[in-house]
Amino acid sequence: MTLLGEALLADLDARVGRANAEVARLYPGDRVDRQPTSTVYVPADRVGADLTARHGGEALRLLDAHAPDGAALVAGFGLEDLGGGWDPDDLRAGVAAKLDREPVEDLRVDFEDGYGRRPDDEEDRDADRAGAALAAILDGPRAPWSCGARVKSFADGLHQRSLRTLERFLVALLDGTGGVLPGGFVLTLPKITTPDHVALFAGALAALEGAAGLDAGALRFELQIETTQAVIAADGRIALPGLVAAGDGRVTAAHFGTYDYTAACGLPAAEQRLDHAACDHARHLLQVALAGRGVRVSDGSTNVVPAGDTTAEVTAAWRTHARLVRRSLAHGFPQGWDLVPAHLPSRYAAVQAVHLAALEDAIPRVAAWTAGTTAAGVLDEPATVTGLLTTLRRAIDCGATTPAAVLTATALDPARLAR
Repeated sequence: MTLLGEALLADLDARVGRANAEVARLYPGDRVDRQPTSTVYVPADRVGADLTARHGGEALRLLDAHAPDGAALVAGFGLEDLGGGWDPDDLRAGVAAKLDREPVEDLRVDFEDGYGRRPDDEEDRDADRAGAALAAILDGPRAPWSCGARVKSFADGLHQRSLRTLERFLVALLDGTGGVLPGGFVLTLPKITTPDHVALFAGALAALEGAAGLDAGALRFELQIETTQAVIAADGRIALPGLVAAGDGRVTAAHFGTYDYTAACGLPAAEQRLDHAACDHARHLLQVALAGRGVRVSDGSTNVVPAGDTTAEVTAAWRTHARLVRRSLAHGFPQGWDLVPAHLPSRYAAVQAVHLAALEDAIPRVAAWTAGTTAAGVLDEPATVTGLLTTLRRAIDCGATTPAAVLTATALDPARLAR
């Protein structure tokens, strides 16, 4: 017997169960598979079978010319303030190895702003050629971990051209892969202003799957958030949940678009930059709206590139880019997008340096948690331990450390580190 009564408690159980089931449906949890740190956008007419080798080769050339040793690398990327006992020469070796082994983590063949509007016959040829080239890239020694294409926007009235290009690109890609869709393949839908764009694109992908003999749901896409309407809907609500719902389970990520968004907010050209407060507002709305939904977030790009090939010109761009990468990481955005090979050294150097510094704090705290004790000066709660484990995984993914080193240092159960 209880004071509340058995019937009331039974009813409460049923109601709480239904409420929790609905929350679980809407918030299935964050994904724990690998997330690329960099997405490289390349105009479709510049995509060839040697693309990743060319990007890696140029990035390594710049690294050798302008950061020939660890001290030059730390100074060139503005990493002097990062504490810890990590070795600058080890960091440089790690960045060079990354550029040689996997210079492009996530490749997006661009048919939108980076490519522009072309005559139909020219875009048809580029779609056919780029699809075949991507298949060749994926069969090569420096294949990206994930890949895809950015199509033209439905908001610009180019929906038919967008789908025609996508169809040709996809047919050429599948011809080159023996009909197998590459793992991690994802499309990008830009300049979204209404959930209808998302729903119509999802419907078109379903039709393409059927025509191409692909499994239902195989074609997935990310939302490029670069309009004010994609952040705040016409009724004043945050737009992101509605956009994701309109994708019918196909939306994997949301990528922030720096320049279209800042222009839409009315910022002058000199203020259209990734670290503007207007971008912070949009990004954090995006971050909060999508947390726990299984939809990843990615920061945008910078348009700062080396003005020339002198060390002063290259390192000026590197320092700006590395500072922005570190800022994104601090704000909880582990991924961003890059436009030129010169962005790759500063991306990977900043990411690896941040994670090397973080490991010095994370490893003893995880080791203490594993041993059932507490690290000096901190009382970690389960949520914080989850964050520390994420730090360890991302440090492994970016090449800052290895699984064996982490397991040895923490005595962690491999199952807890594994995904």
